Amino acid sequence: MERYGSDTERDDTPLLQRAEDEKVQRAPACGSSRYGLALLSSFGFFVVYSLRVNLSVAMVDMLNNTQSDTNHSSSVCPAHANPPRPKHNHTASVYNWDSETQGWILGSFFYGYILTQILGGYLAGRWGPKWLMGLGILGTVFFTLLTPVAADLGAKYLIAVRVLEGIGEGVTFPAMYTMWAAWAPPLERSRLLTISYIGAQLGTVVSLPLSGQICFYLDWTYVFYIFGAVGLVWFVLWTCLAFDSPNTHPRISEQERLYITNSLKNELSTSAGYIPWRAILTSGPLWAIVVAHFSYNWTFYTLLTLLPTYMKEVLGFSIKQNGMLSALPYIGCVVLAVLSGQLADYLRETWLVRTVTVRKVFSIVGMLGPAVFLVAAGYTDCDYTLAVTFLTLSSALGGVSASGFNINHLDIAPSYAGILLGITNTFATIPGMVGPVIARTLTQQNTIEEWQTVFYIAAGINLFGATVYTLFGRGSVQPWAVHTSYNHGD
Repeated sequence: MERYGSDTERDDTPLLQRAEDEKVQRAPACGSSRYGLALLSSFGFFVVYSLRVNLSVAMVDMLNNTQSDTNHSSSVCPAHANPPRPKHNHTASVYNWDSETQGWILGSFFYGYILTQILGGYLAGRWGPKWLMGLGILGTVFFTLLTPVAADLGAKYLIAVRVLEGIGEGVTFPAMYTMWAAWAPPLERSRLLTISYIGAQLGTVVSLPLSGQICFYLDWTYVFYIFGAVGLVWFVLWTCLAFDSPNTHPRISEQERLYITNSLKNELSTSAGYIPWRAILTSGPLWAIVVAHFSYNWTFYTLLTLLPTYMKEVLGFSIKQNGMLSALPYIGCVVLAVLSGQLADYLRETWLVRTVTVRKVFSIVGMLGPAVFLVAAGYTDCDYTLAVTFLTLSSALGGVSASGFNINHLDIAPSYAGILLGITNTFATIPGMVGPVIARTLTQQNTIEEWQTVFYIAAGINLFGATVYTLFGRGSVQPWAVHTSYNHGD
């Protein structure tokens, strides 16, 4: 039997044979159930991230700002012109929350999110991922609709509601990884998963500017009502159109069903119900993903939760301008994530580039690139164009990692991908919990020098994660994950 995870031994024949077999037996992508699932799950992650990040913009409008809307004298840089706001949008309450309280509110979501990561992977494998993901997002939608009421009751109630939202969303990524373990042919993983998870970036891209517009023309409460309603629409579609596996899908073609199941027959575990916990928790390749995921998320969550604050307090952009400019970095991320997914599978399938090489190169670009431009953004002073450009490049290059460590779970243990994602995402949630609090503590005066410190910390952590993953990452199915498997390019 081929030795798994070997750096010194490698047989490319199975990979070549697999590529040739799949070309012959491949079911068309257009109109297929697997790409339909990718689009539907992408819509789901659009909802997930819309509900997660809309508070970042709404927070700007929820605070009791003593300065007039046309005079941002509190910002470090000269304020930008701001058109007068409609009179009817001043009905919502505003609150006197200090920087520390804001940090706890923005980070509270992740205190719930971390609780259901591993549990979500376990439950998805045991009871099926469809309903776990559906009900998780539905719960988040429910508590999102309660956000204005909770805010009126006090900061503690709002924090509690955000924690409950996090609990609901915590199961979504592990559930979807479990579903993709049954749906994604190995040589289409990068394509399918980048389409699926690009919804998260699209949710950020749409919700940031749209939240700003909603706050400007209506008031901040409608941010939560509108996105909550979109979440209800998704739940209905998911209930009717999603299925746990090709074998349970009533409308999938026989050609596609056989293509998917045959491509996965040598990678999925034959030990139903058995989870090799000791082997999982002592797996070096898994811990390499953990470090990379934690490191990347420190930068990602720092920008996700605090970029609107930076745009207002340092660069002096108004609430109407804020959401649109805060979304620009994620537009670049969407584009590069999609392109990187296509390129990654092209390199693996056509040029037979080793999976581990593809994952490491894409991770290096997707982690070191953001670090460089994030630090550079801190030295643009009040050059608005250059600051926004560097922040956009930082997030855009981060999208490349979508085809790196982000989907490596499916390479090393497809049968337990949901559990592995739950483990890595548990650690990767910690930056979302402590990052906003630390950043707001370091930026009490909102000076450029204080924000430079925040950016340096994020960049240093990214560099550390890229180094560890490059040294210890792997690309083949691990021996504890399956009894008989192809080694596809480690």
